[in-house]
Amino acid sequence: MLILVATVVAVTSSVGAPLIPAVADLHDVPLHVAQWSLTMPLLVGAVATPVLGRLGDGSHRRAVALTALGLVVLGGVLTALPLPLGWFLAGRGLQGFGLGLMPLLVATARDALPAPRSRRAIAALSITVVSGVGLGYPIAGAIATYGGATAAFWTATAICAGALVAAALVLPPASPNPPRRFDLPGALLLGVGLAGALITLSEGEGWGWTSPRVLLLSAASLLLLGTWVVVALRTRAPLIDLRLARGRLPASGHVSVLLVSLANYLLLGSVPILAQTPEDSGYGFGASGMVAGLLLLPFSLAGMLAGPLSRRLGERVRPRVVLSIGALLMAGAQALFALDRADLWALLVVTAVAGLGVSTVFAAAAGLVVSAVPPRETGSAMALNQVLRYAGFAVGSASTATVLAVMTPAGGDLPGGGAYTVIGLIGSGTCVLAALVAWLLAGQAAAQPPSVAPRASGDTVRA
Repeated sequence: MLILVATVVAVTSSVGAPLIPAVADLHDVPLHVAQWSLTMPLLVGAVATPVLGRLGDGSHRRAVALTALGLVVLGGVLTALPLPLGWFLAGRGLQGFGLGLMPLLVATARDALPAPRSRRAIAALSITVVSGVGLGYPIAGAIATYGGATAAFWTATAICAGALVAAALVLPPASPNPPRRFDLPGALLLGVGLAGALITLSEGEGWGWTSPRVLLLSAASLLLLGTWVVVALRTRAPLIDLRLARGRLPASGHVSVLLVSLANYLLLGSVPILAQTPEDSGYGFGASGMVAGLLLLPFSLAGMLAGPLSRRLGERVRPRVVLSIGALLMAGAQALFALDRADLWALLVVTAVAGLGVSTVFAAAAGLVVSAVPPRETGSAMALNQVLRYAGFAVGSASTATVLAVMTPAGGDLPGGGAYTVIGLIGSGTCVLAALVAWLLAGQAAAQPPSVAPRASGDTVRA
């Protein structure tokens, strides 16, 4: 049931990607503005992950999980109703609370299942987002093709409502724990800083990269994020314990996930748009939303295979090898996307290799991070890993919008075909960097729990 709930919210968060052209037409906005229908839930998910983890600590876990699912359902209603773009994006943001459920589901698996089943469940949950988005794309595309974008959003809402009912019936209560202080300053600094950075990245081309508005917003965002890091390192019970990233092994897992996540949504955000671009553009395929969604089905299927394969590979080689292999697979997929987009079958190969690479990295990084921290810190360590994953997703989605906007001729409606070459090259370079980071940081050492000084009672952060 935990995996089912995670899959449902992942599917819901991903329905925006194949519908970006439809959203642009529905609200009469450019593609890079419609791209916010994908970026918004990822941005909210990045901040909601640690917030829900802290609020759901201990005996409140079930109530927080059900409330988050309720917000997802409410967001679905807002996306499906004929409301202005602002309300639509607000609804997509509320759906991002579903992505923040992952640490709560991991903590539930850890507490409610025996150790062997718990480890398998955590590894499966770590790739659920990957497999879920792959399933969401063709489903959303098919419904939109025959019933319109509104029908796709109503269907996603109904599915999430079913998940809410199922979760209310089966989610177990958590063991009681003393209440912990909520790090409100950390939540505000992270949320506002990340939002400002994404707005700058997405709107910089339209506002002008050297305009006072862009320069001021980017400087303020960097200042807020830098302040958040300082506050998190000095707070006894921070929202996200950055101290758990110290050490070569956990750092390699976290950095690899951040970089590969960024590259992942550079690809996932651009393939459906490319497929639906009219043929008279000289490079598009004029495909329907259903075909565009089906192009991502190999991504999901390969992602499902990557979990057990990466675990078996991890039993034979060092963690850095598994992480590097996954990152290089993703780099190869991005390079192929940059160099060969002449046929739809080539895009199918690209997405299949990408799904295998991304899921390999996610599964290997989850195991590495868990093995490199004390058991009592598992929840906090995974919350940090999830935040970096969603932050990478959001930056990748916003970067896609930026490249498309930059490569769109003045007065034109569509970007030049070279935009997708640039996206592929950026993604490939990012993944090569991730492979190097994994190789150099992880080194030759086996994953061993670091020595962590015991905290005062009530200061342990769990998600």
